[in-house]
Amino acid sequence: MLKIPVIVGSVRRGRQSAKVARFASDRLEKAGVAAPLLDLAEIGLPVMEERLSKRDDPPPGLVEFARAVAEADAVVVVSPEYNGSVPGALKNALDYLYAEWDRKPVGILTVSTGGFGGVNVQNQLQLLFLKIKALPVAAMPVSHVSRSFGEDGEPREDHYEASFARVVETLSWYAGAVGAAKRAGAAKATGAAGPAGTA
Repeated sequence: MLKIPVIVGSVRRGRQSAKVARFASDRLEKAGVAAPLLDLAEIGLPVMEERLSKRDDPPPGLVEFARAVAEADAVVVVSPEYNGSVPGALKNALDYLYAEWDRKPVGILTVSTGGFGGVNVQNQLQLLFLKIKALPVAAMPVSHVSRSFGEDGEPREDHYEASFARVVETLSWYAGAVGAAKRAGAAKATGAAGPAGTA
């Protein structure tokens, strides 16, 4: 079973992105994927002073968050757009990690109360993930989120089902391809490190 956790990228009061995150988690689970919610409001990370890899005193929740990302086959990030950019809590959480993101397929779901679906934050997150060597391979913008999704996480517009199904398909393909490449590389490295003269 693939592991594709869903990061809720906002801690704001009255946040609408949590509805879309619940939708994403539910549809991934229905597709046979393990998709726990990683809610930054519950994890409560303090302002980043140093990356996890350079700390011997990680704040509560950080180790579990890092492990969930590291062990994931892919990750879905749900983010609103704040003042044309990435929410501070999400940027802060992403900055704590580095190696955990290496070649990790990422789906970006952006949320807006207006009609543009968070296109600015989508572009910025794509650049950010490329910088930390992740693979932003799928995206889905959500416009007018307060009327597009109910509080139960169910979409009120049918096209979001088809759009997210394509996100799941793309993430699953990349997760399989990256996983196979990593296993092949590990097998090759193990063979190269074996006794001289062995195949």
